Amino acid sequence: MDPVRIGVLGCADIARRRMLPAMRDCADVELVAVASRHAATAAATAADFHCRPVTGYPALLEIPDVDAVYVPLPAALHAPWVSAALQAGKHVLAEKPLTTDLAATRRLAALAADGGLALMENVMFVHHSRHERVRALVADGAIGAPRTFQATFAVPRLPESDIRYDPALGGGALWDTGVYPVRAAVHFLGEGLRVEGAVLAGDAGGRVDTAGTALLSTPDGVTAQLAFGLDHSYRSCYEIWGSAGRIVVDRAFTPPAGHPARIVLERRTGTEEITLAPEDQVHRTLVAFALAVRTGAPLPPASLHQAALLEELRRSAADGKNPGRHPARTMLTQVDSSLT
Repeated sequence: MDPVRIGVLGCADIARRRMLPAMRDCADVELVAVASRHAATAAATAADFHCRPVTGYPALLEIPDVDAVYVPLPAALHAPWVSAALQAGKHVLAEKPLTTDLAATRRLAALAADGGLALMENVMFVHHSRHERVRALVADGAIGAPRTFQATFAVPRLPESDIRYDPALGGGALWDTGVYPVRAAVHFLGEGLRVEGAVLAGDAGGRVDTAGTALLSTPDGVTAQLAFGLDHSYRSCYEIWGSAGRIVVDRAFTPPAGHPARIVLERRTGTEEITLAPEDQVHRTLVAFALAVRTGAPLPPASLHQAALLEELRRSAADGKNPGRHPARTMLTQVDSSLT
């Protein structure tokens, strides 16, 4: 079977550091071209990965032997360039979040479906087999009935010039690190989740959020407690706590490709560590994308639910800054003031 021929829109760090090396080494895809707004950047990146340099993103979309496009641009630029790629008849793999607006995500999903084109969001951890093993343990009753899910993803502070601190480019913890625990909650608890409350805090010079927490719940009362940030010591983990035990996964979202994957299973009878063979989730993501291209797969429903939850989290956090919009919160404020 011929490999899927991919062009890359932009020379972002994640593209050069993780995705382009994986494309070079994956038999299911062929890296054809890389585009930059700057000719020198395109030339240098293309030379490193033995592909065609292209100046300007529109020019890459006109190349007939590019079947699919990978979009590693800043989040705020995803919607217009994913749309342009789909309108040019290209399948698309786009960095997360697919967009920063639920309506835009829905429009892109419909555009891809109408054209019979694959559209996939680059949330890579869901393609690592460790998480399927966790799902199987839960389904088999290893921890009894799930009661609560907790997930955290946070990274140390970055240089102030980093795009994650630029609101015009879709910066902020919610769109960067918040996607991971939200998607993990969807992955393990399903698509009936709703937001019970959220807080976004901190800033980089008053520009964006750098920390966040959220409480979600399922219709049958299982809760998800999520935390994320851009100004923390590094943490990447989740746990599922049940009526008869607990599953803990560390280095959950960005595990090194060469390291064994571990799952800790705690029960009354003792603690068991399950060790799986090393696995490259970047490679597995590209294999999954190639399959999506060959089958014309639509945007997975989990991506749409994730987008809805992120928008709801943002709205909930904004509402929390205005107590007048929350009758219960206003009542508590009145009670507190009467005691002073």
